[in-house]
Amino acid sequence: MRRKVYTKDQILKAAYEVVENEGFSGFTARNIAKKMGISTQPIYLEFKNMSDLKNALLDEICNHLYYDIFPEVRTGDTIIDLGLSYVYFAKEQSNLYNALYVQEYGGGKKMHDFSYNYFHQLIVKHPKYSKLSENKINALHVGTWIVVTGIATLMSSGIIEPTQDEIVHLIDRTINTVLQEDDTSVLDSL
Repeated sequence: MRRKVYTKDQILKAAYEVVENEGFSGFTARNIAKKMGISTQPIYLEFKNMSDLKNALLDEICNHLYYDIFPEVRTGDTIIDLGLSYVYFAKEQSNLYNALYVQEYGGGKKMHDFSYNYFHQLIVKHPKYSKLSENKINALHVGTWIVVTGIATLMSSGIIEPTQDEIVHLIDRTINTVLQEDDTSVLDSL
């Protein structure tokens, strides 16, 4: 009798569903195996350990954000569009958003670095922002990151329900404030 082979993709899909429903607190080999109706052995045949599986899962999620979520054009201003995509991702997939960006054992530094690199890539290609210094790009990232994370977290919790125009206004105001400041702003030191 042939034994069933479980692929990395099947395990990643189950891991994704566990994180989406329970956050990283439920990210255990036992929970993932239970979701698949198997023992934990196939997981450890495909992945060295749970850290390896978590990194593979975060890579998959980053690809999903990079290709499917973040590029959506809403206003034509890349920073505002990215902010809106981030906010709507948080609202529409609040459990996953919280697991990745808010929870203590979530995506943490990896998600922040991914988001910064994506942001930086957009900025240097955009005519409005392409001539900015690295300090200014960093200040712009920190300023908009704080604003959209605040909006995203409050919206995903159901505390506020701003319109798209209100969100755009808040992001735009932050961008303009950062662009008008000199290079030694408070945001640079964060």
